[in-house]
Amino acid sequence: MRLIHRAAVPPWLAHALRAQRGPVPWNAVVRGALAAGPLLLVAVLSGRTPLGVIAALGAMLTGINDRPGSRRVAVERLGVPALAGAAGLLIGSYAGQHTKAVALTLLLTGLGLLAGAVSAVGPVASGAGTQLLVASAIGAGMPLPEPGWVRALLFLGGAGWLLALRLALPTTAVNTGDYRFDGERDAVAGVYDAIAALLLAVGGPEATRRRVALTAALDHAQDALDGPRLRRYASSAAERRLHAQYAAALPLAEAATALAWAGERVPARAAEGPRRLAAAVRTGAPTGPLPAPAVPGARSGPLGSTPVVPALRALHDALLHAAETFDRGSGNALHSRRRTVGSIVRTVLGAAGREYGLRVALCFGASVAVAQALHHARWYGNHPHWYWLPATAVFLVKPDLGPLASRVLCRAAGTVLGAVVFAGLALLLPRPEGFVALVAVSGALIPVATRHFATQTAVVTVLVLALVMVGGEPQASWNRIVETLLACAIVLLVGHLPPLGQRGGTVRARLTRAEQAADVYLAHVLGDGTADDRTGRWVLRREAYRALAEARAAIDLAAAELPALARHSVGTDAVAATLERLVDTTTACAVQLDDTGRLTPRHTERIAELLGELAERRERAGLRTAPTPPVAV
Repeated sequence: MRLIHRAAVPPWLAHALRAQRGPVPWNAVVRGALAAGPLLLVAVLSGRTPLGVIAALGAMLTGINDRPGSRRVAVERLGVPALAGAAGLLIGSYAGQHTKAVALTLLLTGLGLLAGAVSAVGPVASGAGTQLLVASAIGAGMPLPEPGWVRALLFLGGAGWLLALRLALPTTAVNTGDYRFDGERDAVAGVYDAIAALLLAVGGPEATRRRVALTAALDHAQDALDGPRLRRYASSAAERRLHAQYAAALPLAEAATALAWAGERVPARAAEGPRRLAAAVRTGAPTGPLPAPAVPGARSGPLGSTPVVPALRALHDALLHAAETFDRGSGNALHSRRRTVGSIVRTVLGAAGREYGLRVALCFGASVAVAQALHHARWYGNHPHWYWLPATAVFLVKPDLGPLASRVLCRAAGTVLGAVVFAGLALLLPRPEGFVALVAVSGALIPVATRHFATQTAVVTVLVLALVMVGGEPQASWNRIVETLLACAIVLLVGHLPPLGQRGGTVRARLTRAEQAADVYLAHVLGDGTADDRTGRWVLRREAYRALAEARAAIDLAAAELPALARHSVGTDAVAATLERLVDTTTACAVQLDDTGRLTPRHTERIAELLGELAERRERAGLRTAPTPPVAV
């Protein structure tokens, strides 16, 4: 009965009820407590409260983007959106002071088109687009005595304070050696843990899920090590060692994937070596003797006719290479290629950029128009702050936070909860010191609240209401509820307009990129000279699996939309599943070619079968152009 009940829950509702799990990020909690609250306290004590409100807003919006990872990644993940937010605050402040309602609405609508299109580039660009629009709405709709350039500098100051905390304080529980690289160390160790987990799952029902987890761990480690830097290459011995340890994991991951593809269980001791390597990364201690996963010279016997023995030999060789690397390894290669300016421009102007840009522009522009109409009609009375409605619409239309229906439900519920909680606390807390403490507590709760959009909305609502009341705005909890419901209605209406729902541009664009990456990877493996270019092969393999992970995330998100939107991506999940099997098979072919120089009939037949299946599933999904098989098999 429980299974029937779960199946009866529609995907969009199931997503709204689902929350992430994991340990409490205590380091992020400490940073949150030390960010907006102390800035506001200093401003209140010095008699410059409006300045503290703006700086605290910058720290709060930056804190929403504070995620686990390395310091290099944090500089980009926090810094780029902060710069965009400062620019938005500057534009919004001057536009709100010097333009009329119609011109202001058109200007902000155009800004929404630009920010939405740029958001298709990736998570950092999406965060920058969000902060650009939210800050522009705040700048235009929250009149303050300071000029626009002062507001922008104060916003950057608040964001810079949180970024400084992020760089200065430990980021993980791993504190061995140079603590500046604790995020990188934890990410690289996670790769070896994921390899061990995959090896234990080989031949069982969990193998596919463990392979997906390995891809996620590799993506995370690659990002952690490949953040922005002043120099082209790693400048310290500790960082070069981490780069080498990451690179040593790539052949291990390749061998483990080949074993999972073969589908026959391997000895449990095969996972012991990666486990010891993970511990060595975390502690900095020597690896010690690594147990051999198999007898590498055995070429006959019950396993001799299967791809298991070549893959076990590859695992054995990779462990030997890793042991040598851990003893005296140093390197810089991350086996990745940076995106070119041309590819970024094509993404912005492509189907995904156009679709998302148009949706954001319409939602943001419509919410600004409604807010302006209500403001000039004196729905607020003499209260001039009208930023809440468009700022809410920006968060609602942001796809990173879940399907549209799920976001709307969570935002409405979170705002109501936050407004009710704040109304009760406002009756009990002394002013302003009680509200300053409330800002600090809310900032500390944000890293935990990000596990569910409704909880995050409730915490942010309490924090923002406390901020604006300290800044002199009268309590407006119930107005915020009404404005949130209006924003929900606008986004639901615009988000389901036929011209925006028919294309499924984001899903198709990411799926096309995944197909192209798989196509190039397969051509490289089956072409000549592959054994002499393993580094190039690992680069292509990483690109193929990363593109597949991005496509799968977009497909899963689209499937959880309301039926009016979800139907446009029907069948794409089957295409992605076939592509995943094709890339896994390509990896197994690479290992086989390294070992024997030729493929078995099982490999060639499987490649041909998957290429045919891919063409058939593409046609069923309504994908117009299919890639040409790169090599005859």
